[in-house]
Amino acid sequence: MTAPLAAILTAPGTNRDHDLTFALELAGFSTKRLDVRTVSPRDLHNAAAIVVAGGFSYADALGAGRLFALEMQHALGDSLHEAVARGTPVLGICNGFQVLVRLGLLPGDGRRVALGHNDSGRFECSWVRLGAPTSRCVWTRGLDDGIECPIAHGEGRFTCDDDTWQSLVDNEQIALRYESRNPNGSRGDVAGICDPTGLVLGLMPHPENHVLARQHPRHDAQLDLRRDSQSNQPARLGLHLLRNGRLHAVA
Repeated sequence: MTAPLAAILTAPGTNRDHDLTFALELAGFSTKRLDVRTVSPRDLHNAAAIVVAGGFSYADALGAGRLFALEMQHALGDSLHEAVARGTPVLGICNGFQVLVRLGLLPGDGRRVALGHNDSGRFECSWVRLGAPTSRCVWTRGLDDGIECPIAHGEGRFTCDDDTWQSLVDNEQIALRYESRNPNGSRGDVAGICDPTGLVLGLMPHPENHVLARQHPRHDAQLDLRRDSQSNQPARLGLHLLRNGRLHAVA
């Protein structure tokens, strides 16, 4: 069986696309990296999933993810919205989360939702544990044990107005929450949200950097050695989130 294609969208300054390539292929995808400066709508026609890589696109000039989002809108127009309408799962990680908000693929249209500077006023780089509350998100289904993965951002504090917050809660669009600690001051400990279809997920932490047990800094001293019931691999790997995307893509 041919592996479904995950299209990885990149820009000058993104730096997690190679990590994503490794992680997505481990999850069962084939991959193709697409530079926003040369991508066209036809490049997405055969994509079973679309992933926006993290990093510091265009050095985060004019705001994190802003120029990447403008370039994507110029190059792809409505193609991403059309892909979602076809049932294509979309994932944006860190800088990619910021991009999806600015594009309007996630709630807020870049005005009522923002990812602001961390409360600490500094870049945060550490490991966190995430919980996956009941939500409509296809990427987080069955993650009863949550996942553990690193964060690496200076602008990851999730904020929104009260009406948007209530809508996200009522519609079960809070996909991931910080459980170990809130590293940036996000409202409601939010680490990731999805769109109303559940197909589009944006999150600040990096699940692609915990797809092998040995990537965890304490893998030799883990007290919880439970295994995922389907894969028989250690629970809390970010790999399980990516595999959910593949399972939906081939369903």
